[in-house]
Amino acid sequence: MSYGPYAGSPTDALRRQGILTQVYAWMTAGLLVTGAIAMFVAGTPALVGAIVGNSLLFFGLIIGQLALVWVLSANLMRLAPAAATALFLGYAALNGLTFAVIFLAYTAESIASTFFVTAGTFGAMSAWGYFTRRDLSGIGNFLFMALIGLILASIVNIFVASSALYWVITYAGVLIFVALTAYDTQKIKHMIAEVRDEAMGQRVAIYGALTLYLDFINLFLFLLRILGNRR
Repeated sequence: MSYGPYAGSPTDALRRQGILTQVYAWMTAGLLVTGAIAMFVAGTPALVGAIVGNSLLFFGLIIGQLALVWVLSANLMRLAPAAATALFLGYAALNGLTFAVIFLAYTAESIASTFFVTAGTFGAMSAWGYFTRRDLSGIGNFLFMALIGLILASIVNIFVASSALYWVITYAGVLIFVALTAYDTQKIKHMIAEVRDEAMGQRVAIYGALTLYLDFINLFLFLLRILGNRR
């Protein structure tokens, strides 16, 4: 089955819409997997003790997440669609193990309210990124450099433990991932327009899902610092 160039026919528009629907469906599936596992682990004292009480295991899980997302991002468009999907859901599940800490640190009510604020913000920026006629490609390099700076500042603050730097990082993180949501959505839209066959369409759907999943998760974490109530 070949899609052919998207020339604007009703059939091609439906195919584009179908891939876009898959992007958000898989992103939602990833969030559900992460949330379900995080809640299960948080409600199981033995698992909490095994993960939180063992710093080697905890940091091993974090390193494993970083390694897996790097492999996924670098190779997703070359993997078989089924393998790409399995790795994405595996990454979401791995995230759930460490996200259990959130349910121990913050009240359930503040987690829920922050989630809805994140969903509304994410939805608005993703819609704007998709429908705007403004070319957002120019801000891509700036956002990448800002993200690198954010990571470096976060590492530095582990050692200096500055409250002022903590809040600068927090608000900068919100702004960066709000902008990345719009930028990535437009990028995915352009990728969908270049799809030429079904397998490529499935890969683009998983790539888009992973990208937006990361934007959502990071935006949620930064907003939780601001809106969350600690136990």
